[in-house]
Amino acid sequence: MADGFKVDLDSLDKAASGITDTLAKLQFKKVSDLDHKKEDIGHDHLADVLGHFLKRWEIGVENLGKDAAQVSQRLNASVKAYGQLDGQIAGHLHGTLSRDSGEDPGAK
Repeated sequence: MADGFKVDLDSLDKAASGITDTLAKLQFKKVSDLDHKKEDIGHDHLADVLGHFLKRWEIGVENLGKDAAQVSQRLNASVKAYGQLDGQIAGHLHGTLSRDSGEDPGAK
């Protein structure tokens, strides 16, 4: 027989919020904002290579951001689903374990 499992809804919710907060911060900081002017780098070819690298890096960061947004959405959906199921089960148990009249025999 399986021992079952426990889901920490608060931790799932915090993880989703943390991802969302990080993504919000990334909207204001772009990899392409890193300075790569030829005069600052001191070498034309190196500055060009760095510029191309930063463009590719930005694409990678954008793709990771999209993936992270999906993870956050799925964590939020899991929290919602587990919360609803927990409420449904609690409702069924309340009706099963209580009665309309008399003392609760399990309260003693």
